[in-house]
Amino acid sequence: MSREGGWAGREVRAEWTKLRTEPGAGRLLAALVVLTAAASAAVCVSVTCPAAGCGHDAVKLALGGVQVGQAVAAVLAVLVAGGEYGTGMIRTTLTAMPRRGAVLAAKAAVLAGVTVPAAVLAVLGSLLAGRLVLPGRGFTAAHGHPPLSLADGPTLRAAAGSVLYLALVALLSLGIAFAVRDSAAAIGAVLGLLYVSAVLPLMVGDPDWQLALWRLSPSNAGLSVQATVNLDGLPLSPWAGLGVLAAWAAVALAGGGLLLRVRDA
Repeated sequence: MSREGGWAGREVRAEWTKLRTEPGAGRLLAALVVLTAAASAAVCVSVTCPAAGCGHDAVKLALGGVQVGQAVAAVLAVLVAGGEYGTGMIRTTLTAMPRRGAVLAAKAAVLAGVTVPAAVLAVLGSLLAGRLVLPGRGFTAAHGHPPLSLADGPTLRAAAGSVLYLALVALLSLGIAFAVRDSAAAIGAVLGLLYVSAVLPLMVGDPDWQLALWRLSPSNAGLSVQATVNLDGLPLSPWAGLGVLAAWAAVALAGGGLLLRVRDA
């Protein structure tokens, strides 16, 4: 193994050890799964589809809990970075591993490595909840809504996109946490960006501004990947919308990495 590869491996192992021994990390990962699936079940229970049919997107309804789970993913990411700033351990980390960009990359890799499996379980739990609950709410094949199945291409895309969405929210939050360096402020900034930007288009009257704000919102744009019906009416296509969130995450990580390099710990 090359020296570079050895350093990278050491940094990833160090970050994995820190995360694995962090008492709150396991609870947050479990909460990501449970709260996402539970919120999805609650969304499904809250809607009905009459005998005449309805225009609801059953897949999007079943994945509605992702909007709750994203908050847990954000808190987990802030814990990964902000926790070290709060305790002062970041100085020890950067002394032992002086390549600051590699430290950030290792944290991002470890964070994604634990978020993705939890997100997979959360999304599968949400779809299972939808498959069990929605037929009793009128979402039946007779009403134009066959049972939810990953064998259906749009459903599979929405599920995979939701997993990526949660991982990207975590990476976005990690970048913001490194930029802000305060856990409470970072959580506030991330949740404001995700939830306030989602309703901001509703607060303006100009249609052009509404469209622009919707397309710039990381949550509105990113969650368009869950849509499986009326795709022509979306402001952004599903994967293009997820690309907006990916761009937000990339900018946040780049900004956090730059500030990590130029500031004292």
